Formats: sequence, structure tokens, C-alpha cells
Amino acid sequence: MFKVFRYRLYPTSSQRAGLESTLETARRFYNDCLLERKAVYETEGRTLGKTEQLRRVKIHKVNNPFATDIHSHILQGVVADLDKAFQAFFRRVKAGEKPGYPRFKGRNRFHSFGLKELGNGFKIDGRRLRISGIGRVAIRWHRPLEGTVKTVRIVRKAGKWFAAFSCEVEATPLPPVETEVGIDAGLSTLFALSNGEQVQNPRWYRSSQAKLRVLQRSVARKKKGGSNRRKAIRRLATHAEHVANQRKDYLNKVVCDLVGRFALIAIEDLSITRMVHGHFAKSILDAGWGYFKQRLQSKAPGIVFVD
Repeated sequence: MFKVFRYRLYPTSSQRAGLESTLETARRFYNDCLLERKAVYETEGRTLGKTEQLRRVKIHKVNNPFATDIHSHILQGVVADLDKAFQAFFRRVKAGEKPGYPRFKGRNRFHSFGLKELGNGFKIDGRRLRISGIGRVAIRWHRPLEGTVKTVRIVRKAGKWFAAFSCEVEATPLPPVETEVGIDAGLSTLFALSNGEQVQNPRWYRSSQAKLRVLQRSVARKKKGGSNRRKAIRRLATHAEHVANQRKDYLNKVVCDLVGRFALIAIEDLSITRMVHGHFAKSILDAGWGYFKQRLQSKAPGIVFVD
């Protein structure tokens, strides 16, 4: 099985400039590839495939002076990401869902790039991470890596940089259990179990709204395009990230506890996308039902959805 380990990076000012330049080049290449796919379909009536665009990575590196020093795997990863977006688009079309055609990425909507082979583009050099074209970047190893490192993805989030390693690890079976449980989602109480237990709702977003209002007003009062506005936006993004991390950490612990104690888990099959258009939209999103359902589905093969 594959497991992801994420660590905080601490680049120097020159390394940070290199990371931002690489990210911007990858974003522009993504938009170029998307434009190329649209043009081929409109003029020739066919879909431009992933293989064809991968062949053009070398041409792009020669013609674009900003891409000359960038590792080819980064641009190949951009093509793979775009292809995944189109595969998801075609899957939604076939399922009769809202298609959501892949969109061009603005500067605030492109946050990561990847390298796909340890020792070719990136490697672990002592206590640092060596990235091609960037150098040896300081990294905080807050927990040990497990298994065999396959790929890494460099992510920028709220002004911070992270390295997410995808590792192949041996699956460890859980101790056998035979108990079953049903889960009912709520708002006053986050989840009620059929055995009488209740999981409380911390209400992360609502408890942080006072500070959120102050940060939002600070952004609104700053002059657009100014450095003070950028700093205020970064403070707001850091606060939003903190709230999201609180929610994810809590729900991950709840999922871990349930999977370890029950062999069969039945959960109410809620249509969350429809429910968030009602009066309780903020409370439903704050509860994180969708994230809980996703994590439980990925961790527990014995999950059952009931109406």
C-alpha cells in the first residue's frame, strides 16, 4: 500500500525564489497544455492525449528560457495532472453529473509540482532534501519515513512550503473484531453511534469566527496590489489553514478509533451537496461530514451506506 508523509520545508530566500519560479513555470506550462488540448479539439475534433503532450516536453524546455533549468519530470508531472483533470471531467460527463471542464490556473490556484523518482530530480541528502535546480533545502523530520520513497510533491500552502513523500509500505492488518455499529450524523452532536456513544462537535469554524472577522476586515481595508494587503491575505490564509488542520486532525482520530473497534460500519448516505444549500450550510460544512465519509471509506472496507 502507499502512504503519504508530509514535512515542512524551510527554504532560504534564494531557494524560496527558485521554488516560486519553478511553480510559476509549471503553472504556465499547464495553461499552455490546456490551451493546446482545447485548440486541437476545436480545429480537428479529436482529443489530444497524454502521450502526445509528453513528447513535447523537450521542445518546451528548448523554446522556453525559464524551463531550461527545470527537471523534465516536473513538466511531465504537469502533463499527468492535466490528464487526470480531463479523466475526471469525462467520468463526470458519463455519470450525468455537473461536468466541470478543466480551467486555466491563475497564480492563486496552482500550488504544487511533483518529481516522480527518488535519485532522479530529488534525493534525501543527510537531514536535508536536495531538489534539482533548487539545492539542499532544510526540512523538519517530525516523524520517521516508512517504507520505500517513490515520489515527492512540493506544495505551497498559506505562504509555507511542504514536501509530501509517497511511500510504498507493508500493510499491517488490524486485530480481528466482530462488532458492528451504525453512525447517525448530526450538528448538536457530531455523530451518534448505535451503541449509545456520542462524538461531540467542536465547531472549529464558529469558534474562530471572531478572529476571522478581524482578519477579513484587515484585508478589506488594505489597498489592492500593495504589500500590506499581501501580508494581510497571508495571515488570513494561515488562520484558515489552522482551522482546517484542526478539523482534519479530529476527524482522522475519530475514523482511526472506529476502524480499530468495529468490523462493520453502517453510515447514513447523506447528499451533502444538496444539504449545503439550506439554512444549516455553514454548520454542515463546519462539521466536515464529507471529509469524514471520504476518510472512513478509504480506511474501512466494511463500510455500508444506508438511506
